[in-house]
Amino acid sequence: MRLRVHHHTTYSYSEPVTTSHHEAWLSPRDSEVQRTLAHELEINPSPETRRRHFDYFGNRTVHFSLSEPHRELDVIATTVVELQASPPPLLARTPPWEAVVDRLARDRRRDVLEAYAMCFNSPHVAVSPGLHDYARPSFTANRPILEAVSNLVSRIHNDFTYDSRATDVSTHLNDVLRLRRGVCQDFAHLAIGCLRSFGLAARYVSGYLVTRPPPGQPKRVGADASHAWFSTFLPEHGWVDFDPTNDVIPTDEHVSMAFGRDFSDVTPIRGVILGGGLHTLRVAVDVNAV
Repeated sequence: MRLRVHHHTTYSYSEPVTTSHHEAWLSPRDSEVQRTLAHELEINPSPETRRRHFDYFGNRTVHFSLSEPHRELDVIATTVVELQASPPPLLARTPPWEAVVDRLARDRRRDVLEAYAMCFNSPHVAVSPGLHDYARPSFTANRPILEAVSNLVSRIHNDFTYDSRATDVSTHLNDVLRLRRGVCQDFAHLAIGCLRSFGLAARYVSGYLVTRPPPGQPKRVGADASHAWFSTFLPEHGWVDFDPTNDVIPTDEHVSMAFGRDFSDVTPIRGVILGGGLHTLRVAVDVNAV
């Protein structure tokens, strides 16, 4: 499947911004199942400097700076990717989760060591007894790891309500656990925290998902949004994605943009500004089949 993603971000300021420096994670990753066919990043006003580079996790990143006074900043990313559906893993034929924990702690191969870094606390994901207790029913003794993770994902999907007004980026995971409400970012962080509480590796994935309107209704332009899910690691197999918001294993309708320890590593746009006063943020995303 080929998908076209149009991501439009607008910052409006009450006072002129005299100088600003930004980083953007708006370029897709390439993998065995995802290939970038076209990508364009339009920035208005035009930045004086623009530099592309790869961050610590291998994500494509753009740094740009503006010294022209401005009251509005437009960043428009347009991407076309080709996705291939891969057969779902055989959950019951994966090793016991305890064996994976042991491998992560002892194996010194490069890929395992890189995955081991995803076993520890990060800015938005702090392991707590509450997370461990919530995940415990899924991680019974000697249960195949992907079967356990899949069960946890289904429980999060059934136990938690999607509510865009219940949380924000500063909401603590323990509050998400108590409220039983949140958004895709919260559910990804929750699953990551649960896995890390058992010594398993889990990373945050940002991207997009094809959404469809109700039958008989047209798709609203700009109604889509950025999406988030997570991956867990198996030695000899690699990373496997899970989407707790929709209780699915992502296939050819999830576009991966970047991954990191949590949301703080892959914020679509962040920066430092001088001036600006108060500001408002508008984001519109469209994902369409080509």
